[in-house]
Amino acid sequence: MTCRRLVLPVLCLLLAVLGTAGQAQAVGYRYWSFWDRNSTAGTADTADTWVYATQGPSTARPSDGDVQGFRFSVSEDSKDSAKPRGAADFATICAKTPAREGSKRVGLVLDFGTAADAPAGSTPPGPRTACARIDEDATTADALAAVAKPLRYDTNALLCAIAGYPSTGCGEPVSGDRPTASTSPGAETESKSGAEKGDGDGGPSLGLMAGIAAVAALATAATWQARRRRD
Repeated sequence: MTCRRLVLPVLCLLLAVLGTAGQAQAVGYRYWSFWDRNSTAGTADTADTWVYATQGPSTARPSDGDVQGFRFSVSEDSKDSAKPRGAADFATICAKTPAREGSKRVGLVLDFGTAADAPAGSTPPGPRTACARIDEDATTADALAAVAKPLRYDTNALLCAIAGYPSTGCGEPVSGDRPTASTSPGAETESKSGAEKGDGDGGPSLGLMAGIAAVAALATAATWQARRRRD
């Protein structure tokens, strides 16, 4: 049904406002994402790029010479996850770790994310790389344990912390109105001030509620006016 009559445009406006409010409350999740570095020779758009891992670190078994990455960030799913930063390759990461029979070497890129992705009160360490020498049948989790302790997992074996970061939390939801990494210090201060006033607690703002109430009132008046004309 199209919005052609007197009542319907107002009701459509109300639905649009409510829809916008729902979108504003969309959430992402704060977690460590796991990546494989595709260094296979190929076209320019596929060679030496990060690919989201298809297995978890506890089951993935990298080969000698592989490079894998971890990035801590807030994202809704794997499609919009932030990739590890930096272009270090295996030769660079493991330059000082010679090959040894009966073991394998795995290059790890550990990106602890930005201040915008950090839990409240936490400061992310700078990105770093490490070369893990592990048994031939070892997993990526074993590689992490060799060079990035302490690790923390939840009861479902979800990786919660690398090198002790973050100290708390694990895959928790984050409101969609969080500041982004590009937010200026002044804008971030304004955002925090709004939260202290109650506008950033994850619920609809006072202005939004007032707008919804006003639109609802218009809808009621329009309905009454339409009935009056029919009578």
